[in-house]
Amino acid sequence: MAVKKFKPTTPGQRHKIIGVFKREEFVGFDKDGNKLVRKSTANAPEKTLVVGKRSTGGRNSSGQLSTRYRGGGHKRKLRLIDFKRNFDDVPAVVKSIEYDPNRSAHIALLYYKDGQKAYIIAPNGLEVGQEVISGENVAPEVGNTLPLAKIPVGTLIHCIELRPGQGAVMARSAGTFAQLTSREGDYAIIKLPSGETRKVLLACRATVGVVGNSDHALEQSGKAGRSRWLGRRPHNRGVVMNPVDHPMGGGEGRQSGGHPRSRTGLYAKGLKTRSPKKHSSKYIIERRKK
Repeated sequence: MAVKKFKPTTPGQRHKIIGVFKREEFVGFDKDGNKLVRKSTANAPEKTLVVGKRSTGGRNSSGQLSTRYRGGGHKRKLRLIDFKRNFDDVPAVVKSIEYDPNRSAHIALLYYKDGQKAYIIAPNGLEVGQEVISGENVAPEVGNTLPLAKIPVGTLIHCIELRPGQGAVMARSAGTFAQLTSREGDYAIIKLPSGETRKVLLACRATVGVVGNSDHALEQSGKAGRSRWLGRRPHNRGVVMNPVDHPMGGGEGRQSGGHPRSRTGLYAKGLKTRSPKKHSSKYIIERRKK
């Protein structure tokens, strides 16, 4: 995907950089065996894989505001993504590459040979009309999902499970990837996008390749209104509040005294919040970069 810059005809256009995305749909093959692909800006999702999404506005079940600076935004539909990829040894054709408003990555619609349909995170290089497959003994090619025990060392991977059968939880956002660096006993050693190196059971699955839409990091909204479309309300700093509203509020003039902290008084910079007795700490070989 490319990005588009705008001429500064208005203040909102001056710094605006957005991704240019056109849905690609696999139509079939022509008489010479070439793939026929249709491109369009319309993006109606597969009806059987969509549910309504209610927005919370940052409120909890009793209506109390529990997360600040949320609210409004465009209405969305939730696409049901198959993070487990457990239709083993059944080939699937990539029907289309689509936009998903609920995540930074694009998604791919799969049509399985047995009639099932599913959405997956679209990796870089995945093309419409391409075949993908998941299972124990499949080739480690882009878009295929297999256990870490079967993936060659050094391969770039994404959508990684932490527990066998749990479904992918790591390296799912646009442009991210992890690397399988080695194996030790029952564990694979993986270098994660954060820089953390940790052990993951060899029975856990991962998908080969890098998550697509890497240009997402280059986008700039250009105006405050675009944040409102995404459901983000204006964020005001604690320093400009009164002492009754925030621990960092008050003071004469531009005074910010004291250590940066949250509204509840928890230090915001440098305080380690991870529990030292956390069970999973023994699987972390090297902590993430600060």
